[in-house]
Amino acid sequence: MTPEIKERIDNLVQQNKIMVFMKGTKLMPQCGFSNNVVQILSTLGVPFETVDVLEDPDIRQGIKEYSNWPTIPQVYINGQFVGGSDILIEMYNKGELQQTVEVALAS
Repeated sequence: MTPEIKERIDNLVQQNKIMVFMKGTKLMPQCGFSNNVVQILSTLGVPFETVDVLEDPDIRQGIKEYSNWPTIPQVYINGQFVGGSDILIEMYNKGELQQTVEVALAS
C-alpha cells in the first residue's frame, strides 16, 4: 500500500464516526455481506458513511492491508476496526453493537 492510499484510508476512518468499506453503496449494496452491514446499521438508525471498493481498486486492496483483514465489508467505529458482516451480526444479536455505536456517537 502506498503512503497516499494509507493517508486516504486514515482520513476516511478518522473523519467518520462509522465508516464502512463495502461492495456497492448503502443505497445499492453489491453483495449480501455488505447488505447485511447496511441493514444492521440502518436498523440502529445511526449515521454512517460508505466507500465503494468496487470503484477504487487501490482502496479495495489497501483496506485489506490496512486492517490485516482479508474480506470486505470492513466496519470502523470511532477510528477502530470492528470487523466484517459476521462480527457485526454477532455484536448486534448480543446487544453490544448498539452500545458501541452510542458511545462512539456521544464522543
